[in-house]
Amino acid sequence: MKRLLVLAVVVAGAYGCGFPTFPPLLNRVVAGEGVRPHSWPWQVSLQSNSRGRWSHVCGGTLISQEWVLTAAHCINEVDDYRVELGKHSLKATEEGSVARSATKIITHEGYNVLLSRNDIALIKLSSPVALSDTITPACLPERDVVLPHGTPCFVTGWGRLSTNGPAADILQQALLPVVGHDVCSQPDWWNVLATEKMVCAGGDGIAAGCNGDSGGPLNCPNPDGSWDVHGVVSFGSGEGCNVLQKPTVFTQVSSYVWWIKQVSSCLFLQLPFDKNKTNKQKKNIY
Repeated sequence: MKRLLVLAVVVAGAYGCGFPTFPPLLNRVVAGEGVRPHSWPWQVSLQSNSRGRWSHVCGGTLISQEWVLTAAHCINEVDDYRVELGKHSLKATEEGSVARSATKIITHEGYNVLLSRNDIALIKLSSPVALSDTITPACLPERDVVLPHGTPCFVTGWGRLSTNGPAADILQQALLPVVGHDVCSQPDWWNVLATEKMVCAGGDGIAAGCNGDSGGPLNCPNPDGSWDVHGVVSFGSGEGCNVLQKPTVFTQVSSYVWWIKQVSSCLFLQLPFDKNKTNKQKKNIY
């Protein structure tokens, strides 16, 4: 299946997008669980520096060797930021993990903090990362693709393990089925706060463990076993995690593919990408 993706000009060799070396173990656990180590190799930790110490503030998604996708609300003009990649535990020193400072951060020009509109940002890393078994970019969906109601997607992150509970040490995942816009925008759901440029997922009232850190990915499967990142965690209910009829709301990546290409046009090439052929041959350009 051919698709246009945003690609960097550096040859990455053996690693294509969307196919983890260590596939995730999908037990359909709605309440959330620790992940198989490095099974979501595009998941990153966005960190800020406070008094000389780096602390996790948001999740993010590696989309090329030099660029990370996250939420605009994760960024302020005061803090210094860096990105850690290839992490499973945020506390342990792990072989193969790397850190890169953020040399450029671009938030969407239409971002509205009050209504969470256009809640998306790009971070350019200080230098390209070498792709490996533990660091692989995500695939992006085709432009304007809308997921069907009930699509079984997974949110990942180091968020709180329960409402008002402690933050996770190891990366967590939780099953969050997509809620169609016609449902999510109903008055007793998110009403007008949910726009057609957002994806809603969850909202069944079963505690989801708050796995989806702000800025982190909504990972959705393809028939060929690969994964596309369809969402960036934007907001949820102030009453807790996965509240009934208040699903987690994500910025819909497919609505911003063109924006991603425009912002990074000086560094990216627009090339046709045959994901099946590329991964079978174990070659890709990133």
